[in-house]
Amino acid sequence: MADKEATVYIVDLGATMGETRGGRSESNLDWGMRYVWHKISTTVAASRKTWKVGVVGLRTDKTSNSLQDDDGYDNISVLQDVDAMSLTDLRTLGPMIKVNKTRDGDAVSAIIVAVEMINAAAPARLKFNRKIVLVTDGRGAIDGDDFDDLARRINELNIQLVVIGVDFDDADYGFKEEDKSKTKAQNEKLLSTLTEKCTNGVFGTLAEAVDETQKPNVKVTRPYKTYDGPLTLGDPKTFDGALSVNIERYFLTKVAHPPSATTVVVRDESAEGGTQSTRTIDEMEGVEMSNVDFTAVRNERVYTVDDPTRIGGKREVDFEDLEKGYEYGRTAVHISDQDHNITQLQTEKDFSILGFIARSNAEAYLNMGESCIIMPRRFSEADELAFSALVHSMVDTDTCAVARFVAKDMKDPTMLLLLPTVTKDHVCLYDVPLPFAEDVRSYPFPPLDKVITANGTVLKKHRLLPNDDLNQAMSDYVDVMDISMLGTDEDGQPAEYADLDDNYSPIIYRVNKAVSFRAVHPTEPYVQKDNEFVTRFDHPPEDLVSNAKSQIAALIRAAEVKKVPLKAKGRAGRDARINKPISGLDIDALLGGGGPTIKKESDELRKISHDNAIPEFKQALASTVSVKQIEGFTEQMGKIVESLIASSTGEVNYARAAENMRVMREELISFEEPAIYNTFLSSLKDKLVAEKLGGPRLDMWWTIRTSGLGLITSKESDESAVSEEEAQEFNRRLTPKKA
Repeated sequence: MADKEATVYIVDLGATMGETRGGRSESNLDWGMRYVWHKISTTVAASRKTWKVGVVGLRTDKTSNSLQDDDGYDNISVLQDVDAMSLTDLRTLGPMIKVNKTRDGDAVSAIIVAVEMINAAAPARLKFNRKIVLVTDGRGAIDGDDFDDLARRINELNIQLVVIGVDFDDADYGFKEEDKSKTKAQNEKLLSTLTEKCTNGVFGTLAEAVDETQKPNVKVTRPYKTYDGPLTLGDPKTFDGALSVNIERYFLTKVAHPPSATTVVVRDESAEGGTQSTRTIDEMEGVEMSNVDFTAVRNERVYTVDDPTRIGGKREVDFEDLEKGYEYGRTAVHISDQDHNITQLQTEKDFSILGFIARSNAEAYLNMGESCIIMPRRFSEADELAFSALVHSMVDTDTCAVARFVAKDMKDPTMLLLLPTVTKDHVCLYDVPLPFAEDVRSYPFPPLDKVITANGTVLKKHRLLPNDDLNQAMSDYVDVMDISMLGTDEDGQPAEYADLDDNYSPIIYRVNKAVSFRAVHPTEPYVQKDNEFVTRFDHPPEDLVSNAKSQIAALIRAAEVKKVPLKAKGRAGRDARINKPISGLDIDALLGGGGPTIKKESDELRKISHDNAIPEFKQALASTVSVKQIEGFTEQMGKIVESLIASSTGEVNYARAAENMRVMREELISFEEPAIYNTFLSSLKDKLVAEKLGGPRLDMWWTIRTSGLGLITSKESDESAVSEEEAQEFNRRLTPKKA
């Protein structure tokens, strides 16, 4: 879209638009409004005051337009003046779009009304993109006189006239309506003639327009300059032979993100202050949300310091009186401005080439960041010549450049990879940011074609290596599943299947689609229907899979693919039996008897070691057959936790103790025994408060609170009798509760 745009949509609301034709399940009006709502909601979402929209109703029961006193302008109503459109205007317009009873109304007269509306809102002296869009079924009377004068007026104002018809014939799109009435056929010819007389006239069928709306909108932003200055090779201030070329750098590609949500509250004029209410959405159940007015949330921060002389022990301070502090463990370390200046690089605006590397050494993953394009300074022949010589020399030697870039003074420097490009149209450099060494992680994997034993022996044949049959089956499968040239171009010739320009982000598409639908239909249920144009690359083409059935079957046989049985679902109760392996073998016995064995209730409990507490605790619980055994194993785990806390130097063992507690908590929830954990936690807290675990250890209680290891509530387990309020009070209280 341009910076300034004025568009008038003419919507046919005649009685015939309420009919359902062409095997569709929705009326002609609803089908046509899919296109109109998409265009208008896109404009509203952009929230640009210079993008103006007007709506005219054709074949309406009433007449309301600036030319209604003249003959031939009956049954035409202006539903929305040409102006910037908001969400409120959009929702006000919605109820007006409905089928009327009349069949009278001239589409050409509606176009004349739209022309005058655009002329008033966007005069010819102003730079606007002007457009009139007519959506009709072509079944009303049309006056075909004076097309030349109307077309001349449209061309004078530089207006683009777009006529979109319900079931209009379109040879380019490949559609032709059978059994068409004479009136509609004649009207199609008249409207087609009018668009041909217009310089920017477009005539098409509605099916094609609706299909176009299913494709995601690619946001094209105006390129803006990120750097204007010299690109140097060497230091021109020191060396006479150094290269310095004046360049201009522009953004080329940027990461697209889905629209972000904004926190709002319900506007309540009766509330104190007259702007905000503390009511939540849950409290407004049953309220018609389309009539609710929202307002942005205002954040207010208050900074306090400890002051025992004030009520509540706190005193408010101004933000200007605060100093910066950096968290170091549990302590805030203050750094003065003087010390902070030492850590900041004293940089100057700079763009300098540090060296060159072979193009083959520039890995493909380096090009994944946002990119920019570098061009020589415009209207400077000397810079263009020097820049062209640099780029051509890089192309001839098949090299790339590594450059240091500082956008402006006191900015952090970044390292860029400069890629030379020479085409018929331009000579330029593309740059992408280079990652830090810490950002590149190498993961070694064993080779796929050989097995190396512990003593260094290389095996070419092994059960983990593919044999000749498997290699051949995989090769045949890859060949038959080739999609590189599975697509077709406009001439029906083979073309690239997954073209980069047709790869869209489903997340951005779905969010935009849901938001625009809810803006137009605030109360109707929304059912997500993914467009095949967006999701077609999520799965292989059905025809391709169908043709590869024999190769897939051969690959399954060669690879000996077997179905893996489903895992048992649901929580394991305390009376659950140990799952037996499919083979029927006793795995623990095969591994030397190190695993747990099922013991009777009277047997002595297995000891949990201090060094391997978590896996042994889980194994022990898996072998329990009674609550008494669960309590015994939990008691052992609790003693290990207390031992870790008591023997900890500072906070060294706190994280380990908290991890043991987390496992205890999760396992006892799954075994539906929350009371055992709650009893342990209450005892642990009493010991921490009483300083019975090696002195003052209340920092451990803070670790427990912040790690979410508090009491198990009834919300987490149906077997728990502890409410949320009781759990919160338990976390806050550090003194014994009075009887």
